[in-house]
Amino acid sequence: MKHAPYAQTMLLPLGKPRARAEVAGGSAYPKLSGRVSFYAAGKGTLLTAEFRGLPYDAAPCASNVLGFHIHAGGACTGASGSPFSDALGHYNPGDCPHPAHAGDLPPLFSNRGFAFQAFYTERFTPEEAVGKTVIVHDKRDDFTSQPAGDSGNRIGCGVIERV
Repeated sequence: MKHAPYAQTMLLPLGKPRARAEVAGGSAYPKLSGRVSFYAAGKGTLLTAEFRGLPYDAAPCASNVLGFHIHAGGACTGASGSPFSDALGHYNPGDCPHPAHAGDLPPLFSNRGFAFQAFYTERFTPEEAVGKTVIVHDKRDDFTSQPAGDSGNRIGCGVIERV
């Protein structure tokens, strides 16, 4: 029996996304921009993310890995010392420990400031993500520290809106 790749048979012919977030950097990273799209797929969501202007360290062996999450709040505002604090904590309707929050996403890998990724999750549907926020952090998620993985400062934010 020949194996048909899942992405080709189910995920790619999806049409337009059901939801989208346009991400902008805060004052520390004003050139950061990105788009995160949420497609209905199977029993969950195909999420695509593309970013420019991410932090990047050209030193040999630099990880250039950044935390990437959906947060429960619906606004990309905050105090001067706490950018995007109104995005609140990770989206976690099941009250699970980190890294099992519905909003825990695979990390971004900054390649000279650019990142692209696509993945499938059944942790939420596009409709459930609407009204939440996408946050990019300046450090990697350690997938251990509670309550949120010690991902550092919030450097980019976008509100997820219905398309």
